[in-house]
Amino acid sequence: MDMHRFAIDTVTLAGPLEDKLAATRDAGFAGVEIWAKDLVSHPGGVKGAVAAIRESRLRVTSFQLLRDYEGLEAHLHTYKIDIAKSMLDLMDAIGAPMLVVASTTSPYASGDMDKTVADLRALATLATPREVRVAFGAPAWARWINEYPVVWEVVRRADCSNLGVLINTFHLLARGTPLDALDAIPGDKIFLVQLADYLGDLRDITETADHRRSFPNESAHRETIAAIIRKMHRAGYAGDYVFEVFNDEYLHLAPASILARARRAAEWLLAETSRTQQ
Repeated sequence: MDMHRFAIDTVTLAGPLEDKLAATRDAGFAGVEIWAKDLVSHPGGVKGAVAAIRESRLRVTSFQLLRDYEGLEAHLHTYKIDIAKSMLDLMDAIGAPMLVVASTTSPYASGDMDKTVADLRALATLATPREVRVAFGAPAWARWINEYPVVWEVVRRADCSNLGVLINTFHLLARGTPLDALDAIPGDKIFLVQLADYLGDLRDITETADHRRSFPNESAHRETIAAIIRKMHRAGYAGDYVFEVFNDEYLHLAPASILARARRAAEWLLAETSRTQQ
């Protein structure tokens, strides 16, 4: 494992897209996780954003975010399929290879597992001609699926080569999911790992998630996150590690200073992984 396996989510950084991309490249990162809003809200439109990403020479690791997709019926289901198709079009424009999907929080969604499996299978089928992989993950506050053992059960039952599990360390920590549950997931079915811890307590999970995340080496759960990364390594996970750190204070600081923190976090994780191999 080396620095080329680490990327930064644009949501972690302040400023125009071009500044985020330049700072990411200058900090020695090879990849970036892009949001749909990075493209559609760009002053130059989608074409301007696409040009900026291409000029940066950064690899797009993944594309955020399709949410509240599964478990819907009738016109609501049709609406979400249309949203998914539009996101896949945006992904084509920047060559994004992976779509991030968050399990539903919608009050209109069914918790029926067969329906969920069928919906994720349909999405994977929709993504197949585009050569896009689908990484399905569980927000800690999701309505029906909010822990990774259930995510894996959906992925396993759907049985699609381009559908896999997304592991987000913040959500895993917030739910207190036992790490042993990760051992059941084959490394080749883990498609993406997003990295963040949190500052303070979790009296309000969504408030903490949106405003007070931290890099994984900077808070109380660093040893737990190191254990997660070691498990990923032993499982044979070969994908990217993306720092997805929502933090209001970071948005008032220069991207270079935040990326220096990200670099230290990556170097710490590399050292932790190396230590277990000795």
